[in-house]
Amino acid sequence: MKQLLAYVHPDAQLAPNVVIEPFVTIDKNVKIGAGTHIGSNVTILEGTTIGDNCNIFPGAVIGAIPQDLKFHGEKTDVIIGNNCNIRECVTIHRGTASKGHTVIGNNCLIMAYCHVAHDCFLRNNIIMSNSVQLAGECQIGDYAVIGGGTLVHQFTHIGCHSMIQGGSRINKDIPPYITAGRDPITYAGINSIGLRRRGYSNEQINNIQDIYRLIFNSGLNVTDAIERIEKELPATAERDEIILFIRESSRGILRSGR
Repeated sequence: MKQLLAYVHPDAQLAPNVVIEPFVTIDKNVKIGAGTHIGSNVTILEGTTIGDNCNIFPGAVIGAIPQDLKFHGEKTDVIIGNNCNIRECVTIHRGTASKGHTVIGNNCLIMAYCHVAHDCFLRNNIIMSNSVQLAGECQIGDYAVIGGGTLVHQFTHIGCHSMIQGGSRINKDIPPYITAGRDPITYAGINSIGLRRRGYSNEQINNIQDIYRLIFNSGLNVTDAIERIEKELPATAERDEIILFIRESSRGILRSGR
């Protein structure tokens, strides 16, 4: 472990090859995995676990107590997976009694000035562009891409392989595999380019397109569209994931752009 002009609490657990730049603060009850690089002026507070081969850039604050008046000092944590890049001045807050954990998966890129609030759950391979702001208890699926300056309302769910236009204000759930934008947030089509890059076949993409035509372009309400999808379209992993996401949505999904 390389350590220069930094404060590391004696109870912190750091792998031997962690690099710590000057003026870093690492609190007690912190765990940092092998190969992780902590840039200058980073603050990592109690209850934080960071995996292997992560890069934490200058000015980031990880593990601060949540900005939630219901928080009363309970023991909660932040868990960050492997191979993540946390860019300059990102803030990631601990959980509350509601969930107990704020979780970021593997291979995530969180760009400068983003905020991840208490009890958020981010899966793997997510990209959050500059200044995305997640309120408490948001959930984001694998491979989602969120454009810069996006504001995400508390409890919102964003599905896997979705892509959100920069500057959006998200107050409804965003189902998997789609692109969304405009104000108010609306459906803008299938994320076909992203799906092809990740190995989805033309048949899979066309099946997803057929599902969303019924949901957004058929004139049916969402409940009737789902019933028709189950009756008329072949059962696939993608179909079942979309149906489950919509049925479990507590905020309701975004509307069609037409």
